Amino acid sequence: MKNTMRGLGWMVVFGASAAYAAPGSEGAGVSYLGYLFLGFFALIIVSQLVPACLLFYGMVKGVFAGRGDKAEAGGASK
Repeated sequence: MKNTMRGLGWMVVFGASAAYAAPGSEGAGVSYLGYLFLGFFALIIVSQLVPACLLFYGMVKGVFAGRGDKAEAGGASK
């Protein structure tokens, strides 16, 4: 197992150096489809921020409400 992990480590090191040496396309730019792809994932992230902010607001409101509100609510139900 130890030799296998050592061999895997050397493969990762040599594989990364070959990838850095590979020529890339210089100045190809981003296509319209690429911007659409990034915009779609940005929309997903923003749509998940709305419920997260609502939950955070409720949590902060509950923390700062203190025990006084809970005691009054318990007394009113008796």
